[in-house]
Amino acid sequence: MRRINSMKRIFSRSKQNDILNDDVYAEKMHQIGVGKDNRINRERWLQKTLKSIKKGSTILDAGAGELQYKKYCKHLKYISQDFAQYDGQGDEAGLQMGGWDNSRLDIVSDITSIPRKPSSFDAIMCIEVFEHIPDPVGAIKEFKRLLKARGKLVLTVPTASLTHFAPYYFTAGYSKYFFEHHLINNGFLIKEISYNGGYFDYVAQELIRLEDMAKQYAAVKTPFGFETRQSILSLLSELKALSLSDSGSSELLSYGLHVVAEKGKK
Repeated sequence: MRRINSMKRIFSRSKQNDILNDDVYAEKMHQIGVGKDNRINRERWLQKTLKSIKKGSTILDAGAGELQYKKYCKHLKYISQDFAQYDGQGDEAGLQMGGWDNSRLDIVSDITSIPRKPSSFDAIMCIEVFEHIPDPVGAIKEFKRLLKARGKLVLTVPTASLTHFAPYYFTAGYSKYFFEHHLINNGFLIKEISYNGGYFDYVAQELIRLEDMAKQYAAVKTPFGFETRQSILSLLSELKALSLSDSGSSELLSYGLHVVAEKGKK
C-alpha cells in the first residue's frame, strides 16, 4: 500500500510539473482542439471561395493590410488597397501587432473613396476589416460602384471581438441582419451567410486567453498554478464535448460570419 501511495505522489508531482511547464500546458490546450480554429476555419473558407472565382478575374483586396491573403489569389489579377495609417502600435490600447508593413500596397486611400473607375473589378474581398471602418455602409456603396454587374463580394467579419488595432476599432462585431439589410438595400444578392464556430468555441477561445489577460490587466505577476490550469483544461474538455454536440448556438454567438454577395445587373 505504501508503494502504491508513493507511486501516486510521484505521478501527481510529474503531472503538476507538466502542466506548470508553459510549453506543455499550451500543447495540452492545443490537443483538446477547441477554441483554436477561428483563423483556420476562416482561411479554409476563404481559400475555397476565392478558388471558385474565374481564372484571370481582377480582384480588389480592400483593407489588405500586409497582403496576407494574396497567396490565395495566384489565379487572379490581384490589387490591394488600404488606408495605411495603422503602424502596429496604434494608441497602445487593447490588442496590437507591435509592427506593421504598409509598403507593398497598390492603392492607399479611404475605403469609401477608392480612386478607380466604376465597374473596375470582377470581385472584391474585405477580410476582417469592417470593425475598423467608421462608415461600413459607405464601404458597401463603394464596393457596389467598383464591381462589375454580377461581380462577387467576399466578406468575413467578427460577430464579437476584443479591442484590437485601436484607435481604428469602431465596433465589436456584426450580425447577419446587418448584411441582410444593407447588402440587399444596396443592390446585392446574398449568395451565402455562414457562421464560423459557435458559442462553445468562442467561450473556449476566451478561456485560452485568460492567463494572458490576467497578466496584462489584473496585475498577475506569475503563471497560473496547477489547480487553475488543470481547471481550465477540464473546462476546455467540457467545451469540446459541447461543441461537438452543438445544434445551433452560432445564432447566439460565434467567431464571425462568412459572406458572399453578388452585385445585381443594374
